[in-house]
Amino acid sequence: MITADNITSHEFIGLNTEIVKSTNPQVIGLNGRIINETKSMFTINTENGTKSIAKSTNSWKFSIENKDVIIEGSKITKRPFDRLGVKA
Repeated sequence: MITADNITSHEFIGLNTEIVKSTNPQVIGLNGRIINETKSMFTINTENGTKSIAKSTNSWKFSIENKDVIIEGSKITKRPFDRLGVKA
């Protein structure tokens, strides 16, 4: 079960997210459901289509158990199967 404490060691595909801080001001506020993940990118299904966004240059907001959790992209820049089960 995903909680606010262990989110960094779980799968992100299927979660809704929003970019809250970025080196690219044009993507701040972009939100949608994560449909794919690689080592360095999230593919997000947004209202305006599918977007591939770099993890490391952004801070991501997830709502888990009615709490907003903000994660720096640099902390999750690993392949999903390398990150799963690893403590952050």
